[in-house]
Amino acid sequence: MKKKKIGIGSISLLLFIIGFLFTFTFNNICIGDNILTYIGLKAWSNGNNGIHYTIFYSLLFFVPSLIIGYKFKDDFGSKIGKILSTIIITMIIIVSLFFTAFF
Repeated sequence: MKKKKIGIGSISLLLFIIGFLFTFTFNNICIGDNILTYIGLKAWSNGNNGIHYTIFYSLLFFVPSLIIGYKFKDDFGSKIGKILSTIIITMIIIVSLFFTAFF
């Protein structure tokens, strides 16, 4: 079995992890919300009852993760970063379409 090298494709996994942490909630505290508030951006469109912008900001990490994973597929972590980013992006699109259609 050939050992994969760490390279540019490895950034795919790193970007996925950052994107996931951005959307992660611990003890009712969303890490991404805190980051957005700290840098002066809104996390919600209307208090805590509107659109949660944090999930869309997380796409700034998931989309590049997906692209890098496809482009540098021979590097360590690129395949798992690509697969997990694809799953999350698909889930974000489906949930967004669901809420747009029914609410």
